Amino acid sequence: MSGLRVVPAGRHGQERLYVCHADGTSVAWYDREAGRVNLLGEDRREDVLEALGPFLTGPVTVGPPPVPTPAELARLALHPDDDLAPNRPGEALLVALDRDPGPAHRLRPDPRRRALTAEQTVGEALDRLDGSGWHALHSLPLPGGDRIHHLVIGPGGLFAVHALPARKQRVHVADPLVALGRRDPEPLLRRLRAAADRASHALTAEVLPVLVAVGAAEVRVTAPPRGLRVLQEADLPGLARLGGVLKPADVEGLHAMARDRNTWRRA
Repeated sequence: MSGLRVVPAGRHGQERLYVCHADGTSVAWYDREAGRVNLLGEDRREDVLEALGPFLTGPVTVGPPPVPTPAELARLALHPDDDLAPNRPGEALLVALDRDPGPAHRLRPDPRRRALTAEQTVGEALDRLDGSGWHALHSLPLPGGDRIHHLVIGPGGLFAVHALPARKQRVHVADPLVALGRRDPEPLLRRLRAAADRASHALTAEVLPVLVAVGAAEVRVTAPPRGLRVLQEADLPGLARLGGVLKPADVEGLHAMARDRNTWRRA
């Protein structure tokens, strides 16, 4: 027996199996998505492959870990407090509700909870694009107290995605106004474009705004808004079909920049 054990771990959509000594020291890890066994030392190659035997699927590459890219080095140098990648969808709302949950009994539901549900719905859909070469970041803070609900980066470009809670309501879009149910129209598209422009300035790359009406009974668009997409949550997987804008190295570099809190201080 080699004395090695296999420990599963997952982070940011990547599933890995770590091969460890009894004291927890890692000697290798298996990246399922890449089909690669990364060895920290050649002396335990056979023992590692024996331990991983029941878990290996299909052909795999075995060797030392690949040399990190500049984007990976930037991520490794990032202080944990400045790394926005671990943010959950609706992170800012989750923190606000934790600090001030409001009265236990309300005549009407807390609108923050409807907004949170919308952001979580959109965020989960965007996170599922990860395997298609896309990255999603959530609840990105902007100076002045504003924030971008979601930023998605992939072959099709960069998109600042705003989740609009519209459960069972009709949404009417007449650029720049958005009317939700019987409420008075608001110039929401103007604010979304401004946020996308700030993100473009921070990242020095074009960021396009996207409005997602979550749970809407109907979405009516008077005319296609200039430089802005209006979607429902069922349309989000279609983003994965977009391409021809960014190369993989550009996607990784922009993701490394966008996850750094300091990037957004200049937005």
